[in-house]
Parts: sequence; structure tokens; C-alpha cells
Amino acid sequence: MEKDKTDKKDHILDVAEKVFAELGYDGASIRLISGEAGVNMAMLNYYFGSKEGVFLAIFERRISTFQSLLLGIGNDDSINAWDKLDRYIDSYIDKVVNNNCFHIMLNREISKSKKTELTDKITEIIMRNVVVFQDIISAGVKSGDFSKDVDREMLVATIFGTKNYIINTPHISSRVIGYDVLDKDNQDEKLKPRLKTYLKKLLKAYLQN
Repeated sequence: MEKDKTDKKDHILDVAEKVFAELGYDGASIRLISGEAGVNMAMLNYYFGSKEGVFLAIFERRISTFQSLLLGIGNDDSINAWDKLDRYIDSYIDKVVNNNCFHIMLNREISKSKKTELTDKITEIIMRNVVVFQDIISAGVKSGDFSKDVDREMLVATIFGTKNYIINTPHISSRVIGYDVLDKDNQDEKLKPRLKTYLKKLLKAYLQN
């Protein structure tokens, strides 16, 4: 019974993620999401309470799962700072390139100029994973593996900005890069390996003593 409930909730969130990515938070509705998911509105409200509850549940599911993986990398004392950084990049690229709907939905909401209670909640969820990256950099500086003159904040902008450009402006980035960045085969065979190699070389050139 509990598994059925979990499966149903996951199905609703999968559908809602696509709806929010296409229409944005303001354009989506509980009625539309429930209709697309094939469930009644009462069930959706029972599980999530409101449209905002559905929206935040999507973020919690995506970000929290990823955070556990990243924390495992950051807290692994058996590897040095360079290995942690490599693993972080590998995990990050695998995750963000595979979940286009989620990241389009994410970018749509956090790029709004008007600050709202919802954007504040989203920002707090996202910052958990940003902090893990910053901690890896800080630990590398402290251990002497990385240069002491590192600008952590600009590194965050470099990593996340590169991803945002490629994933959230696909019509432009596809022309620049030379192939359709939204095509799954291109993502797996070309884009992910290329992004990983580029970011690792870029960060190594900047971080090395």
C-alpha cells in the first residue's frame, strides 16, 4: 500500500514537472496537473496541499537526492580535493543534462526579477548544493591543493552559468556547439563528456598553485 502511494506521488510529480516546465508556475493549475496525471484534484491536494506544495515537492525530490550524493563526495576523506572536484563535476553534469524539464522549470522561476516567497524557498533548496561545492573548494584551499587566491563565488557562477547557457538557451547553444543539445543521444555521447572535460580543464587551470 505504501509503495502504491509513493508510486502515485512520483507519477504526479513527473507529470507536474513537465507542465511547469512548459507553462511556468503561473500558467499551470492544479486542475491541469491532475487532469494530465489522470488523478482527481482531491487526491492531489491530499498529497501536496496546493500548487505551491506540488512545485516545492518537485524541487525537494530532485535537489535532496542529489545533495546526498554530493555530500558523500565532499565528506569522503579517502580522496583529495582534486578527486572530489572531478567527482562533483561528473555527478553534476550527469544530473543536470538528464533532467532538462526540471532545469528549464528551475531557471524560469529563479530568473524572475520580482522576488517572492516561492523564489525564496526555491533559492534555499538550491543553495544546499551550492554550499557543498563551495566547501570542497574551501577545503582544497586549506589543504594547499588549490591556490589561496580562489574566488569561490565566481567559480559558482562559472559552473552554473555554463550549464544555464547550454540547457536553457538550446536554440542558441545548439548552433554554437554544432548539434542539438536536447537530443538524448547527443547528450549521452557528445555533450556530457565534452562538458565534463571542459569544466575540469578550466577549473584545473584556475585552481592549481
